[in-house]
Amino acid sequence: MKALMILGAIVGFLIGSGFGLAGESSWPATLWRSCAAALLAALLARWWSRVWMISLRDALHDHRLPRPPAPAQNKPAPRV
Repeated sequence: MKALMILGAIVGFLIGSGFGLAGESSWPATLWRSCAAALLAALLARWWSRVWMISLRDALHDHRLPRPPAPAQNKPAPRV
């Protein structure tokens, strides 16, 4: 989970700085917006990693459960 938060922060910082530089903002404003974007992206990555891990755990748990037998299909007997 830490690795995904760090990755999210790096991506958020790069996106924030990219938009700041593309908008021709001053360096302090660009740095501030980049840090805010890094924080938000890290929190979003943290949330997403939790959702992903819970879903993965549930899928593995469901896969390990024994499956109920398939219901027998009653076919009519052939007429002779």
